[in-house]
Amino acid sequence: MTFTDAEKTEIRRFCGYPVSGTLPIGFQTWAPYQACGLLEYRIDNISVTEAKVVRRYLSTLTVLEFAIPRAGDNLDTDHAAVWTRNRDEPKDRAQLFDDWRRRLCGFLGIPPGPALSDRGINLIV
Repeated sequence: MTFTDAEKTEIRRFCGYPVSGTLPIGFQTWAPYQACGLLEYRIDNISVTEAKVVRRYLSTLTVLEFAIPRAGDNLDTDHAAVWTRNRDEPKDRAQLFDDWRRRLCGFLGIPPGPALSDRGINLIV
């Protein structure tokens, strides 16, 4: 049971890695791309049981990702009857989404990619 190209794209994206394009992985040999190569190896050689777990992660992450922009629907309302909006909802949802992205990276045994680093700098050794 292998992943489709669309699923591989989502795995890369959720793990914080850039697009792979059409160049072979061997072409990108310097240090930051070692983690990309490891990710590609893992998703190309995953067991059927492990792939099912990754697909569950993809389903959860898709729901969490689409909930972030929807949190902006209530930014214009501070109080409505007894309801008070959570001013931190967009930030909280983004944080929850990133937490689940890191869990996927942990399950795959790879470091979070550059797009998932906390400080904009991610050292991959």
